[in-house]
Formats: sequence, structure tokens, C-alpha cells
Amino acid sequence: MTPSTSAPDDAAPDDAAPDDAAPDDAAPDDAAHDDPPILLFDMDGVLVEGRGTDETVHERALDDAIAERGLDVDPETRALLSGYEYDADFARGCARLGVDPVAFYGLRERHGERRVIDRLESGVRTLYPDATVVQELAERYTVGVVSNNYDGVVRFVVDHHGLDAFAHVRGRDTGVRGFYRRKPDPHYLLDALDSLGGADGCYVGDRGTDLLAATRAGLDPVLVRRPHNDGLVPPVEPTVEVDSLSALADRL
Repeated sequence: MTPSTSAPDDAAPDDAAPDDAAPDDAAPDDAAHDDPPILLFDMDGVLVEGRGTDETVHERALDDAIAERGLDVDPETRALLSGYEYDADFARGCARLGVDPVAFYGLRERHGERRVIDRLESGVRTLYPDATVVQELAERYTVGVVSNNYDGVVRFVVDHHGLDAFAHVRGRDTGVRGFYRRKPDPHYLLDALDSLGGADGCYVGDRGTDLLAATRAGLDPVLVRRPHNDGLVPPVEPTVEVDSLSALADRL
């Protein structure tokens, strides 16, 4: 980087500028240097095929966590721990086992993150064909991806599929804190805006929680219709609704 230089103390004063100095109206247009608008995408159901992670992944991750801790879990307690949620049942199941629920939930989530990545790497789910339009849109927008999926999973998808146009890539943290910061909480969207130095833009999602989070973050909600959300009644009116990401270039 070339260091900036200051004029010496004896530099000519402004009123000594030559008569042929460029007029004020020849100054470069500041607007030409404005940053491009921000366009953020959800991942599951928008870029990656399918509504989201198969529930069996979370069940197997729970088995992994139980095995790692060497726990003897009866069927009733196993049922309390089952599922994706960090809720009263999960905490009750942990109490029966004498384990800290926050720590055990975090352990299960880390195993879940690894299992999701393994499935994606094996090709169980891949990108929608229209996801390639992101490269084109990046010529007009600062693009990013913000997902409720685990941060490691989102970064794997971006790297694995060569989605290098994204200026911001963020999934949720594993563990209880990340669970409670899922959309419709706008936390990770606001984090994206802060990271990209913007205050507004658009967020493209496929669920009602995406549209709500966008609105709460001060973003224009954009709904993309896929086979899995044909019957969705949006909880807020989307600014734009499309049936393909390819249509975004003409609709935004």
C-alpha cells in the first residue's frame, strides 16, 4: 500500500491555484465510488437442494455423543434427548444421566456438524442448478450467505462447490448459544451487515423464519419458491417473490 503524503508547510495556499484548475463540476462523482448493494442468501433450500438436514443425522450424532461419554441410556431417557431442539425434555434427560445439558448439547452438535459435512461430501445433497447465478449477481452486488446450518457446514459447502463470489460466509455456532440465535432472530444477519459495512439490502430465503429475520434486520425479504415450500403462506409480505434464483437479476 502506498503511504499517504501530506503537503509541506510551505505549500501554496488554495487561492494561489492556477486559473486553469479543474472547475468544481469536473470533480469525480462520489456516487461512482459507493459500495454495491448487499445481497444475502440462505443456504438450505435456496442454494443447496432440499429443505434441510435429515433428522436421522441428529439422531446419529446423539448416539455418537452418548458413546463418547460412555453413558448407559435407557429408552425413556433416550426419547427425552431425541430431536434437534435444546428444550426442557433435553435438559430433563441430561439430569437423569447426571450430565451438564449445555455441554452435552454442544458435544452432540459438534458430532452433528461432522456428520452433515460427511453427507454433503458424499453427494447426498448438492447445489440447485440455478445457484450458479450468484457469480453473475456478484458483479452488481456484495453477496453473502447466512444460514441456520452449522458454520462449519456452510463453509464446507462454499469451499466444496467453489462459491468464491461470497464476501461473507456465516452459519450458526454449534451449541446452545448458536441454537438460540437461529432465525427468525436477526443476530447473524446483523453480523453480516456489520461485517460488510452496510445497513440495508436484501435477504433471499425459502422459509417464513427467513423473511421474519430479514425484516427484523432491516433487510428486504425475498422469497424463492421451491417444491418443498409450494404451500408456504409468508408471515410477512416479501419484497420480491421468484420461482428461481435466475430471476433475481431482473427482479431486484
